[in-house]
Amino acid sequence: MAASSDPCYLGFDFSTQQLKVIAVDENLNVIHQDNVQFDSELSEYRTQGGVHIQSDRLTVTSPVLMWVKALDRILEKMKNDGFDFSCVKALSGSGQQHGSVYWKTGASQVLKNLDPEKHLHELLLGCFAMPDSPVWMDSSTTEQCHNLEMAVGGAQRLADITGSRAYERFTGNQIAKICKTKPDQYHQTERISLVSSFASSLFLGNYADIDYSDGSGMNLMDIFTKQWAQLCLSASAPQLAEKLGSPVPSTAVLGLVSAYFISRYGFPVDCKVVAFTGDNPGSLAGMRLQEGDIAVSLGTSDTVFLWIKDPKPTVEGHIFCNPVDCQAFMALICFKNGSLTRERIRNECAGGSWEVFSKALRSVPMGNNGNMGIYFDTMEITPPTAGVHRFNEENTKVAGFSEEVEIRALVEGQFLAKRVHAEKLGYKIIPGTRVLATGGASSNKDILQVLSDVFSAPVYTIDTANSACLGCAYRAMHGTVAGRGVSFSEAVSKAPEPKLAVTPTPGAEKIFEPLLKRYAELEERVYKESQH
Repeated sequence: MAASSDPCYLGFDFSTQQLKVIAVDENLNVIHQDNVQFDSELSEYRTQGGVHIQSDRLTVTSPVLMWVKALDRILEKMKNDGFDFSCVKALSGSGQQHGSVYWKTGASQVLKNLDPEKHLHELLLGCFAMPDSPVWMDSSTTEQCHNLEMAVGGAQRLADITGSRAYERFTGNQIAKICKTKPDQYHQTERISLVSSFASSLFLGNYADIDYSDGSGMNLMDIFTKQWAQLCLSASAPQLAEKLGSPVPSTAVLGLVSAYFISRYGFPVDCKVVAFTGDNPGSLAGMRLQEGDIAVSLGTSDTVFLWIKDPKPTVEGHIFCNPVDCQAFMALICFKNGSLTRERIRNECAGGSWEVFSKALRSVPMGNNGNMGIYFDTMEITPPTAGVHRFNEENTKVAGFSEEVEIRALVEGQFLAKRVHAEKLGYKIIPGTRVLATGGASSNKDILQVLSDVFSAPVYTIDTANSACLGCAYRAMHGTVAGRGVSFSEAVSKAPEPKLAVTPTPGAEKIFEPLLKRYAELEERVYKESQH
């Protein structure tokens, strides 16, 4: 526990299923952790997995007051544990990306005059024009996505401006739908927040601005000028600029914590509130990604995070503003066919044993003697197609491979896809590039060896339990010195370093360079064939 004389920093994460908090000291050691599970601890809201799925199966929402009550609950837990709030120098946080909150006219006055004798969820009871917030799982805005792309000149043009083509979950399309289907609630709304800026508004006692990084997941912001794109606003809803406020740097100090928290919990009067951001940008900070790095999360779906300087937005993947360096960008690509596909092949070709799987992987040379496979058990996102496709060295389709060849074809194919699509978005491997691996499969050294060989870069492993939450505690600390020109990596230099797992096999680059081009051509061929 932090002694009262030791300064510390708080990071909150308002994620889909729970609210988490982490406190770190000046040396970035974690000194306190806590969480509130929405389904079990706030069961009166009757969520499943933190959400309500409506009868159309497309509309997915969460009750705003549940998030407010979760904050009441977590701060009380900390207080009861004897946490000393008087040593908190700064706090920041993240929220599930793409969720939106609709503050009713007059709510700002309530926020500015909170009674410290009462709970937040009681005080804010009548403050929301929409009691339920659309969240990232919502996919009910296909019509609005189509309209937005048409209005700006197509999917690629929208990506050129906002970093992504139109996506159903993105906030601009959600706002457009609410404006059309619930015009009264829309007109009663004086401010629209993302989940992240809503959470920081609670701490500020005032409307918090949306940060550049989370703001770039809305289909509304020009990621290069870092201003709202008028064309996108006009295509979405009236008076939108006023309802959104102005985007701010992700490193900005928004102000000091409100009198409510000073009085009720004992926060110091000079405790800074650093802009909150999205959970994916928060994870980039938690992983301490640096320029040139790539992070690969190997889970149910595989996700690739990139730090890039010169992005090339495409109609696949996303480009966000970088949450720790306003001059840089982060790219994110999600692949649905991750660990479940690896487990299927393990079961079919290695008797369900990872040991046998690894032995098979080692028994076949790099490049798989020219055999290549594309394994999309379920409809992939990038490219949007499904099916299993095997090719021999002449690029001829074959019905099957031996078990060892199948295992290597799967693993090489998955990592070739990641590198091909990362490079399409503007990523370049440079001297000093590190691959940071996390997620379940990152504990398998043989899988990591293939990753290292395909990317011609050393692979490091990181333990990222709660990486968004931890990243926001780091960001809180960085926010206090960013104004003096201190970079994020300097600010968090005392944090634990990732561990080197494997380095590329000599000669890997010569083998995989031509295979990258070949994989890209075969994937394109498979996609085109699926369109007929």
